[in-house]
Amino acid sequence: MVNLPAAVVVLLATAVLLGGVRESAAVTTAATLLKVGVLVFFVVVAVFGFRAENLAPFAPAGVAGITGAASLVFFSFIGFDAASTAGEEARNPQRDLPRAIVISLAVVTAVYVLVALTAVAAVGVGPLEGSDASLAAVLAQVTGRGWPSTVLAAGAVVAIASVVLTVLYGQTRVLVAMARDGLVPKLFARLGSRRVPTANTLLVGGAVAVLAALVPLGQLAEATSIGTLVAFGLVNVGVVVLRRTRPDLPRGFRTPLVPLVPLLGLGMCVLLVAGLAPATWIAFGVWTVAGLVVYFGYGRRRSELAQGE
Repeated sequence: MVNLPAAVVVLLATAVLLGGVRESAAVTTAATLLKVGVLVFFVVVAVFGFRAENLAPFAPAGVAGITGAASLVFFSFIGFDAASTAGEEARNPQRDLPRAIVISLAVVTAVYVLVALTAVAAVGVGPLEGSDASLAAVLAQVTGRGWPSTVLAAGAVVAIASVVLTVLYGQTRVLVAMARDGLVPKLFARLGSRRVPTANTLLVGGAVAVLAALVPLGQLAEATSIGTLVAFGLVNVGVVVLRRTRPDLPRGFRTPLVPLVPLLGLGMCVLLVAGLAPATWIAFGVWTVAGLVVYFGYGRRRSELAQGE
């Protein structure tokens, strides 16, 4: 099967990115406000069906169930990582980015927890487990009407589109930084008339559209989670290493309680990544080998940073 709607969403997000940074930011802000409003609407409605007995037993699958679920849905949090790639285009990134990431992470986590808690309390685990549109089913059962589910479904479409836009934006900016260093061809850093990396954006958007059309969503989500978890783990290692080897580096934001916080972060990444399926590990291994081939075959000898060291 070819998932044509998924490819269309990716191509539309690519078109928005080609319009410029200011236009992309406006669309993302509007979409974010809308989807947060829809989730708050869900929580308010679901509370009326709250039944404490539906929460017993709490976490029936135990710690293993919690970590396994967290491994699968971790991709929902990669937008915070993507925000860090916008540093060059922020007015005061050293001050604003850390605050934005921490505050938005706290707000979104609280909303996610409230959605999960009220959904389970309203209908129990069973109906959620067997439904492809579980939150819409909760609203239909609680209200006995169809329009709340329709509102939620519309919000879900907007939410998916905004996530696609954010992730595509982050990937194009990562490639810009890599191209400037020489790790990938300089074409990826070339900016168009709107100060947008046009060729870079078209290539990334096209590749992602093909993957979205041909690869099942569950497998893509797991592949995204494992890549993000490994990257986050390496970032935690880098904090510890650089704090010891390069204490003189200027730092706009300093991680507190080093090495405790980075080691805890690394441990959580290892715990979550261990819960992913073997097929995901195989795909990740193949992709990692391909990346190493590109690095050692092309990027390493062209990297300005590597030559400087």
